Amino acid sequence: MRTLRATGIAVTFLLSAFVVFIPLQWMAMRFNWTIKDKVPIGYARFLCRLMGVRVETFGRPVRDRGVFLAANHTSYLDTVVLAAVIPVSFVAKSDVAGWPFFGTVAKLVNTVFVERERRSRTGEQRDKIRDRLEEGGTIVLFPEGTSSDGNRVLDFKSALLGAADAQVKGADGKMRRVIVQPVSVAYTRLHGMPMGRQFRPFFAWYGDMDLVPHLWELFRLGPIDVMVHYHPPLTVDQFPSRKELAAECQRLVAAGVAHALAGRPGAVGPAYEDDRPIIDTTALKVA
Repeated sequence: MRTLRATGIAVTFLLSAFVVFIPLQWMAMRFNWTIKDKVPIGYARFLCRLMGVRVETFGRPVRDRGVFLAANHTSYLDTVVLAAVIPVSFVAKSDVAGWPFFGTVAKLVNTVFVERERRSRTGEQRDKIRDRLEEGGTIVLFPEGTSSDGNRVLDFKSALLGAADAQVKGADGKMRRVIVQPVSVAYTRLHGMPMGRQFRPFFAWYGDMDLVPHLWELFRLGPIDVMVHYHPPLTVDQFPSRKELAAECQRLVAAGVAHALAGRPGAVGPAYEDDRPIIDTTALKVA
């Protein structure tokens, strides 16, 4: 039955991508149709239903212009989960752009590609991300710089938060610092039962794992539950430096993941509940 399930999901996934999503989203971007931001979120939600991924949110994402979502990174599935909540773009390594199929999909959702290994281009890449933020979008950044095994959160690299220093125009029309909202993503249950460490590597994609065999196993196993915890937003002005901002984001995200895996989401502190535009984030206190 698992093989039959995986076959059905794989066939539906490929047909929906090549027949519906890719041509429709390409045309929407090519002709600047208003649906270009709605197609990816609709497709992400379709994929979650197809694979049996049940997303539960704790708190809400900030709904304002120019926001960073600083999330832990466990799997390629993270992008589908986060894209199913609100329209987002992603920051990814430049080599992802050359991947067959997945590189095309990444481009169609306005992914910002950066060369993390070339420090000489840090300023140029920071400006590229800042330009996208100034366009008013929400960008998901994985500050760990790589994916983990899903049981822990790696240290956040402050260099990847370089664009947090930028000034962008908020929803009220005033200039302000980029809002950084820490987000915890935890894969918590398999078939409704708590997911132990032995099963999490089937959903976490890290190290030298091959993509296609891993994706096949994911199709075979489901359904799974994912907890997404949106923490209160921060700005770099609240900290002595960007390094301290990255450390606080990492602390909140790691605690959120640990408590979600323990079945106690929210025990780490309050979630962000107010979805009105943020005007003065410097008045917010760190949980």
